Amino acid sequence: MITQALFAMLLALAVSLLLTPVVRKLAVKINALDAPDERKVHQGLMPRLGGLAVYTGFAAVALLMCSHNMALAGLLVGGLLIVLLGIVDDIRGLPAKVKLAGQILAALAVIPFGIQVSFVTNPLSDGIVYLGVLAIPVTVFWIVSVTNAVNLIDGLDGLAGGVTVIAALTIAAVAWQQGVFFGGLNSLFEVAVLALILAGAVLGFLRYNFYPAKIFLGDTGSMFLGYCLAVLSIMSATKSAAAIPVFIPIVILGIPLLDTFFAIVRRRCNNRPIFKPDKEHVHHRLMAIGLSHRQTVLAIYGISIFMGASAYLLNIITTDRAVLLLAVLSLIIIIAANKIGITGQKNRVAREVANSKRKYEL
Repeated sequence: MITQALFAMLLALAVSLLLTPVVRKLAVKINALDAPDERKVHQGLMPRLGGLAVYTGFAAVALLMCSHNMALAGLLVGGLLIVLLGIVDDIRGLPAKVKLAGQILAALAVIPFGIQVSFVTNPLSDGIVYLGVLAIPVTVFWIVSVTNAVNLIDGLDGLAGGVTVIAALTIAAVAWQQGVFFGGLNSLFEVAVLALILAGAVLGFLRYNFYPAKIFLGDTGSMFLGYCLAVLSIMSATKSAAAIPVFIPIVILGIPLLDTFFAIVRRRCNNRPIFKPDKEHVHHRLMAIGLSHRQTVLAIYGISIFMGASAYLLNIITTDRAVLLLAVLSLIIIIAANKIGITGQKNRVAREVANSKRKYEL
């Protein structure tokens, strides 16, 4: 089974590797190009739409290597909807509210296929809390949140793709470990295989997307990656009552989720619209303190690996130790976020001081 899973991953890598140059030419032909602006770090027009190669590689290998069931159908149907939404946005551009409506529709699309957060585990008692009527709203909120979180960190060459690979490998490791622990649950093994296929498809694309990039994921890719990670984490959690406690997917996806959380807090504190972009995301702040483009991406990869390892550790240690580890992680995150200025507090104070100086000089 391990050999089959690794073969599926390598096959997805090969398909994506071969398709990406084709998609790049298509993006140029249909004018799916990303123009630089004050928020972006690239210069000149750059082809996007790269997510089309990733989705095609993932879907083709998943259909070939995995059993055809309702869950896989739901993942591919919902993924196709999010990819189509991204294609339109990459070519013509869509208002934020239209994109949000499309993301909600894609999130709802998996519900009829049995993919939803029906319960969450209680980390303090190892018990289960059934959500009842809240199951669908929680499912939609989780999928839309992760979709947008990965979309937001797609600001540097290879960043969103690399973070996705690390998250997918972590989901695969956790699902595989749970499958072994619970006596070889085939459904959990299949989630692990799907996560490996996603990792392979993204790795093939990264050959052309790592710095200096020849093509971008575009919203087609960044939204699909977030969507796929969100759905895979739900599929993992619903295969066994004891599989993956509620906080483990949050730790696995720590970088994009935390960046999104701090962006919302930062914009609220600065009285700015939540959907208005800024240049104070984690990758912007790391570059502001002196890291190069490549160093910033590698640094975030390192943090993601640390978060992934922590998530896997949470899966195998006792509840008491897990709570202690979560407390330590939270403290480290708060200190680090404030240190680099991702919360916006240092930057806000600096702006106020600068404004005061200008008023005084006048």
